[in-house]
Amino acid sequence: MLKVSLVEASKIYEKQVMDYRQEFIECGEREINGSSGLLEYDNYDKWLRDVMVEKDIKCSLTDTSAAVYFLLREDDGRIIGSTKLRHHLTEELLKDGGNIGYGVRPSERWKGYGTVILSLVLEEAKKLGLNKVMISCNKDNRASAHVAIRNGGILAREGFDEDEGKITEIYWIDIV
Repeated sequence: MLKVSLVEASKIYEKQVMDYRQEFIECGEREINGSSGLLEYDNYDKWLRDVMVEKDIKCSLTDTSAAVYFLLREDDGRIIGSTKLRHHLTEELLKDGGNIGYGVRPSERWKGYGTVILSLVLEEAKKLGLNKVMISCNKDNRASAHVAIRNGGILAREGFDEDEGKITEIYWIDIV
């Protein structure tokens, strides 16, 4: 696999991030996991401003701060995937949200990048002092489940996501 790095969302990646977003649109996808709603924004600066606000939220019973990162392929500067790391879990996130969401651009799936991006964001979680993280995915998203398992995820339970009308699997990963 080519050399990749995890980079935090910033203005310098605007062109690559918007190209990443466009690929999801062209593929007819309705969500970009781990991107903090990037698909909903036509304006990168507004999206980035909202991401920076979210990063500075004071953690409470109902709110949590979070950071958005991108997996950058270093040889060509292409954004391969996105991931969002929530710094703690609210009661709502404990139901079917989790600490980490991740996604890989459609043209780069099934190449091992999901496993890599989760591995790298687990390092960021460790730097925050987290010793355990939760990941949720739809039961029919076997790729995401395999990524969690490859990174030490243990299936803890299944639940029902009322918003999506689907069964959700909840995985926990101990950070060593």
